[in-house]
Amino acid sequence: MESSTTSQAGRVVVITGAGTGIGRATARAFAAEGAHVLAVGRRVEPLNETAAGHDRITPLAADITAEGEPERIVRTALKAYGRLDVLVNNAGIVRGGTLATVTPETIAPQIATNLVAPILLAQAALPFLETSGGVIVNVSTSVGQRAWPGSAVYAATKTALELLTRSWAVELAPRGIRVVAVAPGAIDTPIGAHQGLTPQQMAAVRQWQLAHTPLGRVGRPEEVALAISQLAAPSASFITGVVLPVDGGAVVA
Repeated sequence: MESSTTSQAGRVVVITGAGTGIGRATARAFAAEGAHVLAVGRRVEPLNETAAGHDRITPLAADITAEGEPERIVRTALKAYGRLDVLVNNAGIVRGGTLATVTPETIAPQIATNLVAPILLAQAALPFLETSGGVIVNVSTSVGQRAWPGSAVYAATKTALELLTRSWAVELAPRGIRVVAVAPGAIDTPIGAHQGLTPQQMAAVRQWQLAHTPLGRVGRPEEVALAISQLAAPSASFITGVVLPVDGGAVVA
C-alpha cells in the first residue's frame, strides 16, 4: 500500500511508458503521494506489475502512436477520475544506427513514439489541463544536449521534445498550464534490452556512460521519478519551461 499522502493528493496523472523503468517508478511515486494514476503502456503484464500493491494505479494498455489513442487515453482518465492534472510524456524507444545504416523502418517509430505521440497527447489533454491548472512533464535525455553517434535519431527526437517544452511553456502560460521536462542520463532501466542490445553491447554502453558521469554510477529510476513528481507538484507553481538534467553531472562534464 502507498505511504501517507502529500501535495499530490487527489490529483489525476497520466503516465506513458509506465510498464517498466522510469515510468513505473514515476507511477508509484505519484500514487505514494496520493495521486490517482493512469499507467499507460503497450503491454498488459508489465502494467499490472506496476500497479500491483498500489490501489491508486490503473493500468491501460494502449499504443500511443495509433490513431485515436491519445483521445481514448484522456477519455479513460476522465471517465475514471473526472479530471486531469498532470500528463507525463515518458514513453520512448531507441533504434540505433549511424547515418550510413539508419532506415525508414528504424527512423519512423522513433519519431512517432518520441515526438509525435507527445504532441497529440498534449493536444488531447489541453482543455482538461487548462481546467485544472495542470502540468505537462516531458521526459527527454541528457545526451540530447551532446553528440551521440550511433543513436542520433533518438537524441534528435528528445532534443525536439525539449524545444516543445520551452515553446509550450510560453504558449500555455496564459492558460494556466505549466510545461517542464527532465533529462535523464545513465539510468538502470531495460531500454537497452528493448533496443535489442546484447549483454556485451550493453556493458560497453554502460562503460561509456560511467566514463562520462562525474558521480561515477548509474542512476535509479526512482531518482528520476522524484524529479518528475516534484516538478509537477503544486509547490513548484513558479517553475515552467525548465529542462532539468538528472544525470550525475554528465551534461556539465
